[in-house]
Amino acid sequence: MPQNVHADYAHSVEKLAQQFASTAIERDRKGGTAKHERDLLRASGLLKISVPREHGGGGAAWTTVLHIVRRFAEVDSSLAHLFAFQHLQIATVRLFANPRQQADLLGGTARENWFWGNAMNAVNNQVIAQAVEGGFRIDGVKAFCSGSLDSDRIMLSALRADGRGLIVAGVESSRAGIDIRDDWDNMGQRQTDSGTVAFSNLFVASDEVLGPPGPLSTPFSTLRPTLAQLILVNLYIGIARGALEAALDHTRTAARPWPWSGVQAAVDDPYLLQRYAEFWVDLKAASRLADDAAAHFDELWQRAEGITAAERGALAIEVSEAKILATRVGLDITNGIFEQMGARATSAKLGFDRYWRNLRTHTLHDPVDYKKRDLGRWLVTGEVPAPSFYS
Repeated sequence: MPQNVHADYAHSVEKLAQQFASTAIERDRKGGTAKHERDLLRASGLLKISVPREHGGGGAAWTTVLHIVRRFAEVDSSLAHLFAFQHLQIATVRLFANPRQQADLLGGTARENWFWGNAMNAVNNQVIAQAVEGGFRIDGVKAFCSGSLDSDRIMLSALRADGRGLIVAGVESSRAGIDIRDDWDNMGQRQTDSGTVAFSNLFVASDEVLGPPGPLSTPFSTLRPTLAQLILVNLYIGIARGALEAALDHTRTAARPWPWSGVQAAVDDPYLLQRYAEFWVDLKAASRLADDAAAHFDELWQRAEGITAAERGALAIEVSEAKILATRVGLDITNGIFEQMGARATSAKLGFDRYWRNLRTHTLHDPVDYKKRDLGRWLVTGEVPAPSFYS
């Protein structure tokens, strides 16, 4: 399954992937901020490839960005996550901001090589925006703020105190009133800097609030959650691919045949061969669904405000299909590789458990059962999912 990374970026991506792989196990144990690796991403120029060319970026297609996410996830899903969420914030500017804001934020990203953090957790509604003269005062705490530490800019959302929806803004991470906390301590995705961000009397000017069109206000602006879900899908596929490749290498070089198998080498065990074949076919199917959905996303992205709600809904169904399969296949592979490799593969020094821990942590982002509900409802009634920050 070739990654199809565009030739303009293939060398940089592969060089970084090899560098990330060389320290992935050690850094997974350590946790914390991968400052050196984040700086490698900065120096690579890959942080701005999705910025439109008219604003100084690479204008890369989303299929290219997602294949890079997938490649990085094979070796280090934390860094893949950070890279992916960088581009999700860039997309947020393109989808929600007015032309002047786009010129400022996208142009700044391209010129200054900003690394973006995320404080957009839609489930967390404890951050409140109170209207004041000239803008808003923001107070509250957001959880799961990926990439916030060591970021240059942060994308935040807050509920308006007057009940008129939410605001979204991209501001300097160092602005007074923003406290980015180093408190991420989960079992997986340990270097995603996904801790909490506290806002205390943070002032956001009215002209910094993204819009029009603003969040989820037109069919085009509602493409953001479909991109977010495609990012998750490609992270899952990348992790699963990395786990499968690691298991295959272990089977070839280190695994012992079961004494009663009747074969001299593990690579000749028919049960192992059968299971690997099943893993491969399932992963290939998940990859194909993901690629088809990404291609459809790119098509709608190019048409921008010309897309309809029905077309957006059809894309959401494709993304749900890919998410459902990638979740099932990913968990099956990252768990099942241990039966392929044997008991010695559970040695902590080998680090094979990181694939399952990372995928299991990530697949809890939002319940996949609700994607199945959306898909089932569409099959039965023809109704497509209503746009939200998760569908």
